Amino acid sequence: MARRTFVAEQEHKPGYTHVVLITTGSVASIKAPLIVAELLSYENVAVQVVATKASLSFFDAHAVEQAGATLWRDEDEWAEDGGYRRGDPILHIELRRWADIVLIAPCSANTLSKIAHGLCDNLATSLLRALAPTTPTYVFPAMNTLMYMHPLTAEHLRVVQEVIGYAVVGPIGKALACGDIGMGAMTEWLDIVQIVVDKFGLTKTLYLQ
Repeated sequence: MARRTFVAEQEHKPGYTHVVLITTGSVASIKAPLIVAELLSYENVAVQVVATKASLSFFDAHAVEQAGATLWRDEDEWAEDGGYRRGDPILHIELRRWADIVLIAPCSANTLSKIAHGLCDNLATSLLRALAPTTPTYVFPAMNTLMYMHPLTAEHLRVVQEVIGYAVVGPIGKALACGDIGMGAMTEWLDIVQIVVDKFGLTKTLYLQ
């Protein structure tokens, strides 16, 4: 199978809002197809999804692609066929050139820790490390209540906000997928979309009947 490539200059759509959605290993990744479909119901919006391996346990990649987004996995950058040649586009660099806004929804405890420590061990974390400081980036934590209450989580969130400069939204309290009740659930998916809508003044696509 030929390796897929992505070149920001070729994929850029003038007048569009370019959204990169990063999904990570939290059950809340199940909401990814809903987030994508809702974003694409607005005029002049394009979406690229970067999915960690763990996040793909929770949603159907085909559902995201059928909604109109392109989904990227680690294998799309780190192919094992040795096919890379100097000068070829590097996926995480091209995606950061393309992005007008980045949403990490959900952000698991594992990925939060990686971001805070500057790891670049997959496509998502490499993209985040390469982002320009001017790219609006929103983190939507999602984890078990006790994971959220762990003292290291507070420190990781502090670094993400105060050192890196990302906006952290949530989590919220509710019944969690594991059966516990408490803080740790991802912000409601419609509220995540609304952040993008408000920031860029998006309007719904009008279909002629």
